[in-house]
Amino acid sequence: MLVTFFLNNTKVSYSVNPGEYLADTLRKHGLKSIKVGCNESSCGSCTLLVDNKPMMSCSLLTASVEGKHITTIEGIQEEAAKISRCFSEEGADQCGFCNVGYALVIYSLKREFKNPTDEEIKNYIVGNHCRCSGLHSQMNAIKAYLKEE
Repeated sequence: MLVTFFLNNTKVSYSVNPGEYLADTLRKHGLKSIKVGCNESSCGSCTLLVDNKPMMSCSLLTASVEGKHITTIEGIQEEAAKISRCFSEEGADQCGFCNVGYALVIYSLKREFKNPTDEEIKNYIVGNHCRCSGLHSQMNAIKAYLKEE
């Protein structure tokens, strides 16, 4: 089946199997920034934005994104650099496997909330897990990024 959608503001059409997941489709077409850590939507490494909302691409059928706008880390490079800097300054990243998923969720959080509380931040990032570092340094990094203009 042919599925057409916008990938980082560029219209693309891919031939996919009916049961193919978006993470697999994108990786097959060269987007290796999409990480798959669990294949069951419980780690957040495969997060991308679908019509500006964070979604786990490892369990999202490619056919379901027909006509939608998909944003990957390649589509938010400037903001991703800011997030990366904040994470680095706070010692909130280690191996980096979860960074892409976190960056997209944090970017979306900033667009959706003006001044989120700690509880709102925790609820928003709940699907993203880092197995290397603790939440304390990540919260500091997220707050630092949210303060930036």
